[in-house]
Amino acid sequence: MKVVIPQDSLLESLKIVSRAVSGANTLPVLGNILIRAENKKVHFSATNLELSITTSCEATVKNEGALTVPAKILTAYSSLLGKEEDVELVVSDGATLEIKTKSSKTKMKGISADEFPAIATVASGTKLELDAKDFRSAVHRVAFAAQENSSRPILAGVFFSAEKNELRMAATDSYRLSEKLLKLSTAVEKTTCVIPVRSVFEADRLSGSESGVSITVGENQVMFSFGATQLTSRLIDGQFPDYAQIIPKNSTTVAEVPRAEFELAVRRVSIFAKQNNQHMKLEFLGDGTLTISTDATEIGEEKTTLSVKVEGSSNVIALNADYVLDVLGALADEENIKIELDGKMAPAVVKSMKNGGFIHLIMPLKM
Repeated sequence: MKVVIPQDSLLESLKIVSRAVSGANTLPVLGNILIRAENKKVHFSATNLELSITTSCEATVKNEGALTVPAKILTAYSSLLGKEEDVELVVSDGATLEIKTKSSKTKMKGISADEFPAIATVASGTKLELDAKDFRSAVHRVAFAAQENSSRPILAGVFFSAEKNELRMAATDSYRLSEKLLKLSTAVEKTTCVIPVRSVFEADRLSGSESGVSITVGENQVMFSFGATQLTSRLIDGQFPDYAQIIPKNSTTVAEVPRAEFELAVRRVSIFAKQNNQHMKLEFLGDGTLTISTDATEIGEEKTTLSVKVEGSSNVIALNADYVLDVLGALADEENIKIELDGKMAPAVVKSMKNGGFIHLIMPLKM
Protein backbone atom coordinates (compact mmCIF):
# COMPACT_ATOMS: atom_id res chain seq x y z
CA MET A 1 0.00 0.00 0.00
CA LYS A 2 1.22 3.45 -0.90
CA VAL A 3 -1.03 6.51 -0.71
CA VAL A 4 -0.81 10.27 -0.33
CA ILE A 5 -3.54 11.88 1.76
CA PRO A 6 -4.07 15.41 3.19
CA GLN A 7 -3.36 15.59 6.93
CA ASP A 8 -6.80 17.03 7.76
CA SER A 9 -8.59 14.24 5.87
CA LEU A 10 -6.44 11.59 7.55
CA LEU A 11 -7.00 12.99 11.05
CA GLU A 12 -10.74 13.50 10.61
CA SER A 13 -11.18 9.94 9.32
CA LEU A 14 -9.18 8.51 12.22
CA LYS A 15 -11.24 10.47 14.76
CA ILE A 16 -14.49 9.23 13.25
CA VAL A 17 -13.69 5.51 13.32
CA SER A 18 -11.79 5.64 16.64
CA ARG A 19 -15.16 5.97 18.38
CA ALA A 20 -15.66 2.23 17.77
CA VAL A 21 -12.37 1.22 19.40
CA SER A 22 -12.79 -0.20 22.90
CA GLY A 23 -10.19 0.45 25.60
CA ALA A 24 -10.45 -3.08 26.99
CA ASN A 25 -9.79 -5.51 24.17
CA THR A 26 -8.91 -9.18 24.54
CA LEU A 27 -7.73 -9.21 20.94
CA PRO A 28 -4.89 -6.74 20.15
CA VAL A 29 -6.19 -6.20 16.61
CA LEU A 30 -9.42 -4.69 18.02
CA GLY A 31 -7.33 -1.78 19.29
CA ASN A 32 -6.31 -1.08 15.69
CA ILE A 33 -7.81 0.78 12.76
CA LEU A 34 -7.95 -0.98 9.42
CA ILE A 35 -6.60 1.22 6.61
CA ARG A 36 -7.39 -0.02 3.12
CA ALA A 37 -6.42 1.73 -0.12
CA GLU A 38 -8.60 0.92 -3.10
CA ASN A 39 -9.24 2.70 -6.39
CA LYS A 40 -8.98 6.42 -5.57
CA LYS A 41 -9.99 6.24 -1.92
CA VAL A 42 -8.62 5.27 1.46
CA HIS A 43 -11.09 3.39 3.66
CA PHE A 44 -10.87 3.37 7.47
CA SER A 45 -12.62 0.85 9.74
CA ALA A 46 -12.77 0.06 13.46
CA THR A 47 -14.87 -2.34 15.52
CA ASN A 48 -15.40 -3.69 19.02
CA LEU A 49 -17.40 -6.63 17.58
CA GLU A 50 -20.72 -5.06 18.63
CA LEU A 51 -20.29 -1.67 16.98
CA SER A 52 -18.39 -0.90 13.76
CA ILE A 53 -17.65 2.42 12.05
CA THR A 54 -16.29 2.85 8.54
CA THR A 55 -15.50 5.96 6.53
CA SER A 56 -13.51 6.91 3.45
CA CYS A 57 -11.91 9.89 1.79
CA GLU A 58 -10.30 10.83 -1.49
CA ALA A 59 -6.55 10.23 -1.81
CA THR A 60 -3.82 9.60 -4.32
CA VAL A 61 -3.53 5.82 -4.39
CA LYS A 62 -0.22 4.68 -5.89
CA ASN A 63 -0.44 1.07 -4.69
CA GLU A 64 -3.49 -0.65 -3.24
CA GLY A 65 -3.26 -2.64 -0.02
CA ALA A 66 -4.28 -2.78 3.63
CA LEU A 67 -2.87 -2.82 7.17
CA THR A 68 -4.18 -2.35 10.73
CA VAL A 69 -2.43 0.19 12.98
CA PRO A 70 -2.93 1.05 16.71
CA ALA A 71 -5.74 3.61 16.83
CA LYS A 72 -4.50 5.76 19.72
CA ILE A 73 -0.91 6.02 18.50
CA LEU A 74 -1.78 6.78 14.88
CA THR A 75 -4.45 9.36 15.81
CA ALA A 76 -2.17 11.10 18.32
CA TYR A 77 0.72 11.16 15.85
CA SER A 78 -1.42 12.44 12.98
CA SER A 79 -2.74 15.30 15.13
CA LEU A 80 0.85 16.55 15.55
CA LEU A 81 1.60 16.73 11.83
CA GLY A 82 1.42 20.01 9.95
CA LYS A 83 -2.09 21.04 9.01
CA GLU A 84 -2.92 20.96 5.29
CA GLU A 85 0.26 18.96 4.75
CA ASP A 86 0.29 15.91 2.49
CA VAL A 87 1.00 12.65 4.30
CA GLU A 88 2.40 9.58 2.57
CA LEU A 89 1.44 6.19 4.01
CA VAL A 90 3.49 3.22 2.88
CA VAL A 91 3.34 -0.39 4.06
CA SER A 92 6.77 -2.01 4.27
CA ASP A 93 8.08 -5.30 5.65
CA GLY A 94 4.55 -6.72 5.58
CA ALA A 95 3.27 -5.15 8.83
CA THR A 96 5.02 -1.77 9.22
CA LEU A 97 3.43 1.55 8.30
CA GLU A 98 5.81 4.29 7.20
CA ILE A 99 4.41 7.80 7.63
CA LYS A 100 6.21 10.51 5.67
CA THR A 101 5.77 14.26 5.31
CA LYS A 102 8.11 16.96 4.00
CA SER A 103 9.66 17.34 7.45
CA SER A 104 9.13 14.02 9.22
CA LYS A 105 9.36 10.29 8.81
CA THR A 106 8.31 7.55 11.21
CA LYS A 107 7.59 3.85 11.30
CA MET A 108 4.71 2.27 13.17
CA LYS A 109 4.23 -1.45 13.86
CA GLY A 110 0.89 -2.84 12.75
CA ILE A 111 -0.97 -6.14 12.43
CA SER A 112 -1.87 -7.84 9.18
CA ALA A 113 -5.24 -6.88 7.75
CA ASP A 114 -6.04 -10.59 7.47
CA GLU A 115 -6.44 -10.72 11.27
CA PHE A 116 -9.00 -7.90 11.37
CA PRO A 117 -12.61 -9.09 11.89
CA ALA A 118 -14.95 -8.78 8.94
CA ILE A 119 -17.11 -5.67 9.23
CA ALA A 120 -20.79 -6.58 9.21
CA THR A 121 -22.85 -4.97 6.48
CA VAL A 122 -26.60 -4.59 6.11
CA ALA A 123 -27.18 -5.14 2.43
CA SER A 124 -30.97 -5.40 2.67
CA GLY A 125 -33.74 -4.51 5.07
CA THR A 126 -36.13 -1.67 5.88
CA LYS A 127 -34.65 1.72 5.04
CA LEU A 128 -35.67 4.73 7.13
CA GLU A 129 -34.86 8.21 5.77
CA LEU A 130 -34.75 11.01 8.35
CA ASP A 131 -33.81 14.65 8.60
CA ALA A 132 -30.54 14.69 10.60
CA LYS A 133 -31.62 17.63 12.76
CA ASP A 134 -34.85 15.86 13.70
CA PHE A 135 -32.93 12.66 14.46
CA ARG A 136 -30.45 14.41 16.74
CA SER A 137 -33.26 16.22 18.56
CA ALA A 138 -35.08 12.91 19.11
CA VAL A 139 -31.94 11.21 20.45
CA HIS A 140 -31.44 14.09 22.90
CA ARG A 141 -35.01 13.77 24.13
CA VAL A 142 -35.20 9.98 24.31
CA ALA A 143 -31.91 8.13 24.77
CA PHE A 144 -31.10 9.50 28.24
CA ALA A 145 -34.00 7.47 29.66
CA ALA A 146 -32.32 4.15 28.76
CA GLN A 147 -30.23 2.29 31.34
CA GLU A 148 -26.92 1.58 29.60
CA ASN A 149 -25.57 -0.89 32.16
CA SER A 150 -28.87 -2.56 32.96
CA SER A 151 -29.08 -6.17 34.09
CA ARG A 152 -31.96 -6.35 31.60
CA PRO A 153 -30.29 -5.86 28.17
CA ILE A 154 -33.54 -4.71 26.57
CA LEU A 155 -33.54 -1.60 28.81
CA ALA A 156 -30.06 -0.70 27.52
CA GLY A 157 -31.53 0.01 24.12
CA VAL A 158 -33.69 2.50 22.23
CA PHE A 159 -36.90 1.13 20.71
CA PHE A 160 -37.53 2.05 17.06
CA SER A 161 -41.00 1.41 15.63
CA ALA A 162 -41.65 2.55 12.07
CA GLU A 163 -44.86 2.32 10.10
CA LYS A 164 -45.95 4.26 7.03
CA ASN A 165 -44.47 7.77 7.38
CA GLU A 166 -43.92 7.70 11.14
CA LEU A 167 -41.09 6.56 13.40
CA ARG A 168 -41.45 6.22 17.17
CA MET A 169 -38.32 6.24 19.30
CA ALA A 170 -38.66 5.24 22.96
CA ALA A 171 -36.42 4.38 25.92
CA THR A 172 -37.05 3.43 29.53
CA ASP A 173 -35.20 2.27 32.63
CA SER A 174 -38.53 1.18 34.22
CA TYR A 175 -38.65 4.31 36.40
CA ARG A 176 -39.09 6.78 33.54
CA LEU A 177 -39.95 6.69 29.86
CA SER A 178 -39.35 8.97 26.87
CA GLU A 179 -41.04 8.74 23.50
CA LYS A 180 -40.65 10.92 20.40
CA LEU A 181 -42.62 10.71 17.17
CA LEU A 182 -40.77 11.56 13.93
CA LYS A 183 -41.75 11.92 10.29
CA LEU A 184 -40.09 9.70 7.69
CA SER A 185 -39.22 10.95 4.21
CA THR A 186 -40.67 7.82 2.61
CA ALA A 187 -43.35 5.38 3.79
CA VAL A 188 -42.28 1.94 5.06
CA GLU A 189 -43.86 -1.33 6.17
CA LYS A 190 -44.17 -1.86 9.93
CA THR A 191 -40.70 -2.48 11.39
CA THR A 192 -39.54 -2.64 15.00
CA CYS A 193 -36.12 -3.11 16.59
CA VAL A 194 -34.14 -2.26 19.73
CA ILE A 195 -30.75 -0.60 19.15
CA PRO A 196 -28.08 -0.40 21.90
CA VAL A 197 -28.16 3.09 23.39
CA ARG A 198 -24.41 3.51 22.94
CA SER A 199 -24.81 2.91 19.21
CA VAL A 200 -27.59 5.51 19.08
CA PHE A 201 -25.40 8.07 20.87
CA GLU A 202 -22.55 7.39 18.44
CA ALA A 203 -24.91 7.77 15.48
CA ASP A 204 -26.01 11.10 16.95
CA ARG A 205 -22.41 12.33 17.10
CA LEU A 206 -21.61 11.17 13.57
CA SER A 207 -24.68 12.88 12.10
CA GLY A 208 -23.63 16.31 13.37
CA SER A 209 -22.48 17.75 10.05
CA GLU A 210 -24.97 15.94 7.81
CA SER A 211 -28.39 17.00 6.55
CA GLY A 212 -29.89 13.51 6.43
CA VAL A 213 -29.64 10.14 8.13
CA SER A 214 -30.39 6.80 6.51
CA ILE A 215 -31.10 3.83 8.80
CA THR A 216 -31.22 0.32 7.35
CA VAL A 217 -32.75 -2.25 9.70
CA GLY A 218 -31.70 -5.83 8.92
CA GLU A 219 -32.46 -9.10 10.66
CA ASN A 220 -29.78 -8.88 13.36
CA GLN A 221 -27.96 -5.66 12.48
CA VAL A 222 -28.72 -2.01 11.86
CA MET A 223 -26.70 0.42 9.76
CA PHE A 224 -26.70 4.22 10.04
CA SER A 225 -25.38 6.04 6.98
CA PHE A 226 -24.25 9.67 6.81
CA GLY A 227 -22.38 10.68 3.67
CA ALA A 228 -19.20 8.59 3.41
CA THR A 229 -19.56 7.20 6.94
CA GLN A 230 -21.45 4.11 8.10
CA LEU A 231 -22.09 2.85 11.62
CA THR A 232 -23.16 -0.78 11.96
CA SER A 233 -24.46 -2.20 15.23
CA ARG A 234 -25.97 -5.42 16.47
CA LEU A 235 -29.61 -5.33 17.53
CA ILE A 236 -30.76 -6.32 21.03
CA ASP A 237 -32.83 -9.50 21.15
CA GLY A 238 -36.00 -9.50 23.21
CA GLN A 239 -39.37 -7.82 23.57
CA PHE A 240 -39.39 -4.14 24.47
CA PRO A 241 -41.85 -3.36 27.29
CA ASP A 242 -45.41 -2.62 26.16
CA TYR A 243 -45.25 0.88 27.55
CA ALA A 244 -48.45 2.16 25.92
CA GLN A 245 -50.49 0.61 28.71
CA ILE A 246 -48.82 2.72 31.42
CA ILE A 247 -49.34 6.08 29.69
CA PRO A 248 -52.20 7.77 31.60
CA LYS A 249 -55.31 8.15 29.47
CA ASN A 250 -56.70 10.98 31.58
CA SER A 251 -55.37 13.82 33.72
CA THR A 252 -57.02 15.75 36.52
CA THR A 253 -54.38 18.48 36.58
CA VAL A 254 -52.66 20.20 33.64
CA ALA A 255 -50.02 22.83 34.35
CA GLU A 256 -47.99 25.08 32.07
CA VAL A 257 -44.66 25.66 33.80
CA PRO A 258 -41.79 28.07 32.95
CA ARG A 259 -38.96 25.62 32.23
CA ALA A 260 -35.92 27.72 33.24
CA GLU A 261 -37.43 28.88 36.55
CA PHE A 262 -38.59 25.36 37.32
CA GLU A 263 -35.13 23.94 36.63
CA LEU A 264 -33.45 26.43 38.98
CA ALA A 265 -35.95 25.63 41.72
CA VAL A 266 -35.44 21.87 41.31
CA ARG A 267 -31.66 22.32 41.38
CA ARG A 268 -31.92 24.15 44.69
CA VAL A 269 -34.20 21.51 46.16
CA SER A 270 -31.94 18.74 44.88
CA ILE A 271 -29.05 20.02 47.03
CA PHE A 272 -31.02 18.93 50.09
CA ALA A 273 -32.92 16.07 48.46
CA LYS A 274 -29.62 14.21 47.96
CA GLN A 275 -29.84 13.32 51.63
CA ASN A 276 -33.23 11.71 50.99
CA ASN A 277 -32.66 9.70 47.77
CA GLN A 278 -33.60 12.76 45.66
CA HIS A 279 -37.16 12.64 47.04
CA MET A 280 -38.90 15.87 45.95
CA LYS A 281 -42.52 16.95 46.38
CA LEU A 282 -44.45 18.97 43.80
CA GLU A 283 -47.75 20.58 44.82
CA PHE A 284 -49.96 22.18 42.15
CA LEU A 285 -52.69 24.45 43.50
CA GLY A 286 -55.73 25.87 41.82
CA ASP A 287 -54.62 29.42 42.66
CA GLY A 288 -51.90 29.13 39.99
CA THR A 289 -48.91 28.19 42.12
CA LEU A 290 -46.46 25.29 42.14
CA THR A 291 -44.59 24.50 45.34
CA ILE A 292 -41.36 22.49 45.06
CA SER A 293 -40.00 21.16 48.34
CA THR A 294 -38.10 18.44 50.13
CA ASP A 295 -38.54 17.08 53.62
CA ALA A 296 -36.14 18.26 56.31
CA THR A 297 -32.80 16.46 56.10
CA GLU A 298 -29.61 16.48 58.16
CA ILE A 299 -28.26 19.43 56.18
CA GLY A 300 -31.50 21.41 55.88
CA GLU A 301 -34.53 21.84 53.63
CA GLU A 302 -35.81 23.93 50.73
CA LYS A 303 -39.17 25.17 49.54
CA THR A 304 -39.84 27.28 46.46
CA THR A 305 -43.09 28.58 44.98
CA LEU A 306 -43.54 29.42 41.30
CA SER A 307 -46.40 31.06 39.40
CA VAL A 308 -47.82 28.62 36.84
CA LYS A 309 -50.99 28.10 34.82
CA VAL A 310 -53.07 25.33 36.37
CA GLU A 311 -56.17 23.75 34.85
CA GLY A 312 -58.21 21.21 36.77
CA SER A 313 -57.99 20.25 40.42
CA SER A 314 -55.11 20.73 42.86
CA ASN A 315 -52.63 17.85 42.98
CA VAL A 316 -49.50 16.70 44.75
CA ILE A 317 -46.88 14.14 43.73
CA ALA A 318 -43.39 13.04 44.82
CA LEU A 319 -40.72 12.57 42.14
CA ASN A 320 -37.01 11.89 41.85
CA ALA A 321 -35.32 15.30 41.44
CA ASP A 322 -32.56 13.92 39.21
CA TYR A 323 -35.12 12.47 36.81
CA VAL A 324 -36.92 15.81 36.60
CA LEU A 325 -33.64 17.62 35.90
CA ASP A 326 -32.81 15.13 33.13
CA VAL A 327 -36.00 15.78 31.20
CA LEU A 328 -35.73 19.55 31.75
CA GLY A 329 -32.24 19.37 30.26
CA ALA A 330 -33.59 17.46 27.27
CA LEU A 331 -36.14 20.26 26.77
CA ALA A 332 -33.57 23.04 27.17
CA ASP A 333 -34.83 24.90 24.09
CA GLU A 334 -38.35 25.18 25.52
CA GLU A 335 -39.68 28.31 27.20
CA ASN A 336 -42.60 26.52 28.86
CA ILE A 337 -43.40 22.85 29.37
CA LYS A 338 -46.63 21.02 30.19
CA ILE A 339 -46.99 18.73 33.21
CA GLU A 340 -50.05 16.48 33.55
CA LEU A 341 -51.05 14.56 36.68
CA ASP A 342 -53.78 12.08 37.52
CA GLY A 343 -53.19 11.63 41.24
CA LYS A 344 -50.15 10.89 43.36
CA MET A 345 -49.96 7.21 42.34
CA ALA A 346 -50.03 7.72 38.55
CA PRO A 347 -46.95 8.69 36.50
CA ALA A 348 -46.24 12.37 35.99
CA VAL A 349 -46.45 13.24 32.29
CA VAL A 350 -44.15 15.89 30.82
CA LYS A 351 -44.88 17.23 27.33
CA SER A 352 -43.29 19.74 24.99
CA MET A 353 -45.14 23.00 24.31
CA LYS A 354 -42.92 23.83 21.32
CA ASN A 355 -42.70 20.55 19.42
CA GLY A 356 -45.45 17.95 19.32
CA GLY A 357 -44.93 14.22 19.43
CA PHE A 358 -42.91 14.13 22.67
CA ILE A 359 -44.01 12.56 25.94
CA HIS A 360 -42.02 11.72 29.09
CA LEU A 361 -43.26 9.73 32.06
CA ILE A 362 -41.74 9.70 35.56
CA MET A 363 -42.98 7.12 38.05
CA PRO A 364 -44.07 8.61 41.40
CA LEU A 365 -42.36 8.04 44.75
CA LYS A 366 -44.13 7.25 47.99
CA MET A 367 -45.25 10.37 49.84
